[in-house]
Amino acid sequence: MPDVALFDLFGVIARQQSPAAKRTVAATTGVPAPAFWDVYWRLRAPYDLGQITGAEYWRWVATALGTVFDEDRVTALIAADVASWSVIDDDMVALIERTAAAGVRLALLSNIPEDLAAYYERHHGQWLRHFDLVAFSCRIGRAKPDADAYLWCCRELGLAPDRVLFIDDRAENVHAAGRLGLHTHLFTSLAETAQVIEATRPQPRSDGRRA
Repeated sequence: MPDVALFDLFGVIARQQSPAAKRTVAATTGVPAPAFWDVYWRLRAPYDLGQITGAEYWRWVATALGTVFDEDRVTALIAADVASWSVIDDDMVALIERTAAAGVRLALLSNIPEDLAAYYERHHGQWLRHFDLVAFSCRIGRAKPDADAYLWCCRELGLAPDRVLFIDDRAENVHAAGRLGLHTHLFTSLAETAQVIEATRPQPRSDGRRA
């Protein structure tokens, strides 16, 4: 039985970008959306890894698109991008809180840039405090699905991979964790995830104490 439930953030606890939010981000660039989204993701990794700032990232995007973003446009793009990733699933947060109250040890591993990580710390500290480990890619210099992202978490938790349950909505991330020996669950719904987590709860012993 795993000792820790290691959660992904986006697509599990926080929602993916909505169509409306994506339209807002794309409109802020002033360039056609299809070309923009290709560049947005193609250049994203160094930003998520904390190797470049938000301003540097958006200027890279502008250069790749054959345009220039002035300082005001960059500021607006950072704000729109953060807002697009800021919607929380309140039911999942409630599950996190119930799970922590039941005595399950929790951790978080997310591919996330510094601007967004700082936003979550400012606005969502009430439930982030339930996680014994918060591993933001921009802070640890590692990102899923690279093996070292998972192994870094295991080392910090002081656990072998087979003592960790990893929960993510992306199959490639789940498969990468599974190859390292972590228990895994591909997130599709709150109900299924709650059932999987139930198995990690400390079980009472015959004398009424927790095992």
